[in-house]
Amino acid sequence: MSPIGEIHLGHSRNEMATHRKPDILSSCVPVSVSIDLIYVMWLFCVVAAWNWNVWLIPVRWAFPYQTPENLHLWLLMDYTCDFIYILDILVFQPRLQFVRGGDIVSLIRLYLCLQMDIISLFPMEIFYFFTGVNSLLRFPRLLKYMAFFEFNDRMEAVMKKAYIYRVIRTSSYLLYSLHINACLFYWGSDYEGLGSTKWVYNGKGNAYIRCYYFAVKTLITIGGLPDPTTVFEICFQLINYFVGVFAFSIMIGQMRDVVGAATAGENYYRACMDSTIKYMNNYHIPRDVQNRIKTWYDYTWKSQGMLDEQELLVQLPTKMRLDMAVDVNYSIISKVALFQGCDRQMVFDMLTRLKSVVYLPGDFVCKKGEIGREMYIIKQGEVQVVGGPDLQTVFVTIRAGSVFGEISLLAGGGGNRRTANVKAHGFANLFILDKKDLAEILVHYPESQKLLRKKKGAAAAAMQVIPPRPDTPEMFKAALKVAQQEGIEGVFSKLRKSYEASEVRQKFMLLH
Repeated sequence: MSPIGEIHLGHSRNEMATHRKPDILSSCVPVSVSIDLIYVMWLFCVVAAWNWNVWLIPVRWAFPYQTPENLHLWLLMDYTCDFIYILDILVFQPRLQFVRGGDIVSLIRLYLCLQMDIISLFPMEIFYFFTGVNSLLRFPRLLKYMAFFEFNDRMEAVMKKAYIYRVIRTSSYLLYSLHINACLFYWGSDYEGLGSTKWVYNGKGNAYIRCYYFAVKTLITIGGLPDPTTVFEICFQLINYFVGVFAFSIMIGQMRDVVGAATAGENYYRACMDSTIKYMNNYHIPRDVQNRIKTWYDYTWKSQGMLDEQELLVQLPTKMRLDMAVDVNYSIISKVALFQGCDRQMVFDMLTRLKSVVYLPGDFVCKKGEIGREMYIIKQGEVQVVGGPDLQTVFVTIRAGSVFGEISLLAGGGGNRRTANVKAHGFANLFILDKKDLAEILVHYPESQKLLRKKKGAAAAAMQVIPPRPDTPEMFKAALKVAQQEGIEGVFSKLRKSYEASEVRQKFMLLH
C-alpha cells in the first residue's frame, strides 16, 4: 500500500502501459479509495522538481544565465531534483497499488515505474565531458510528466472549489507557451546577431523581460512589432503567428470550459427559476404566491447548493447512500424514543428513505384534523405549535434535532388525525419519513414491527391519563354572561385561553 494505505489513481500511467503490454494490464482498473494528504504533499515536491526542469532547461539553453561563476548552483539544484526523482521511484511509487480483476496488486505498479520514470533519469550528463554542461542534455527529465497530471487529479479531489485550481492551471499553460516563445526569440536573435536588425532583440535591458514582451505581442497577435527583413525572421514570425492563433484559441476554449463547469450548477438553478416564473406568469398565479416560490428557490439554493438532494444521492450506490445517511441523520434518529430497541439495520434502511423539505416562515407543516402520514425530524430551524382563534397563540417551540409526528406512522385504518397546528418559525429544513416507506421496511423486520406496535399501544394508553374535558358549569356560563354585560370579560377570557393552551400542550407532548 501507499504510506497510508492508498490505492493509486493513475490514468496516464495505466493507459500508456496498456498500449505497451496489453497482456498484463488489459484488466487493470485503477481506483482511488482515499485521498492521502501526505502523498499529495510528496507529489507537490515531485512536481516542483519537474517544473524546475520544464521551465529552466529552455532558459539555460537560450539565455546566457548559466555562467562558470554560478555553475555549481545550477548543478546543485539539478542533482537535488534528481534525488527527488530517485526517492519517488524507490520509496513511493512501488508502494502504490492497483485493483486488477478485483484484487489489489502492486507488481504492476512497479512495472510501470520501470518505464517512463527510469527513462527520465537516463544519465545523459556523461556527455558533459564532451560538450560541457549543456542543459539540453537534461531533456529526459521532462518525461516524468505523468506525476504532474496525477498531482492535478488529486488536487482537484482535495480542493472544495476545484475550478479555482483549473483556472490557475490553464493560465499556467498560457504563460508557459509565452515562456517557450521568449526563449526561441532570444535564440533567433542571437542566431541573427543581437541588434543586427530592428526585428531582433537589441541586447539592451533585461533580456528575458524584453523577449517575453515580444512573445506576448506575437502570440496574442497584438501587433505593433517591427517588420521582419530576412528570410529567417519572416519564417520565424509566420510560424509564431500561426502557432499563436492556434494556441490562444485552445486556451480560450479551455478557459470557457472551466468557467462553464464552475457555473453549471448556478446556470441550472437560473434555468429552473426562469421556467417556473414563466409558468406562473402564463397561468396568472397571484403575486404573493410567486414571491413565496421565489423565496423558496433562493433559500434552498443558498442553504443546500442544490434544489433536490435526491438528484445527488441517486447517482451513488446503495452502500454509499447509506454511509452518507448514517453520518448525517443517525445521531438524530437514534434519539427518537419510538425507534429505540429496534433492529439497527432497520434504522439504517429507514435513513435512506428520509426526504429533505424546506418550509418558509409561516408555512404550516401540518394542521389540526389532518390525517397524519409522515414523521418529521427538524434538521435546521424551528417550528411552533400554535392555536387560538387566529392561530397566533404559540404553545410549544420545537428546535433543531427534535422529532414529532412519529405516532402517525403506526396508525392503522383511516390513520391518526393531527391534534395540533404546527408551522415553521423562520426557515425550517425538515426530514420527512412517509408511512408507506416505513411499512415497506417493517415487512423485513417482524420483531421491530411487534415492538413498534407495543409502543403505539402504550402511547394510546397514556392518552387515557387526560380525562375528558367536562362541560362548562351553568354557574360559570352565567358569570361569563354577566361579565360580558359589565365589560369585564377580559379576566375570564384569559383564564379560558390559558386552560386551553395547557390542555393542547399536554396532548401534543404525549402524542409526539
